[in-house]
Amino acid sequence: MSSPRATAAHARRFAALGDPTRLAVFTLLARSPLSVAEVAERLPVSRPAVSQHLKVLADAGLVQRESLGTRNLYRPDPDGITTMRAFIDSLWDVGLARFKAHAEALARSRGARAAKENKP
Repeated sequence: MSSPRATAAHARRFAALGDPTRLAVFTLLARSPLSVAEVAERLPVSRPAVSQHLKVLADAGLVQRESLGTRNLYRPDPDGITTMRAFIDSLWDVGLARFKAHAEALARSRGARAAKENKP
């Protein structure tokens, strides 16, 4: 089980990506690093709005900024993405384990029922 701090971090990340515009911004950045202006050119969003969305994504640990001369490029933060993926994988592992246990119990139950029905 996650600590309260980790749970809060996961919640911030999911909330940040829950906004359709932020998800679109993040998707663009996943393809290649971009500046605020380059993101604004590709989406129907103003530069100030893009900056605000990037701030939310950065605060959630999902993007990082790299200064190259006078330009700031944004890209996904590998640590934030790795943490988020590990969390999702842990849920998947738990779900698969429960599914396996349920399937095995169902198979045993059917086997026992079939054995009863086949007794003379």
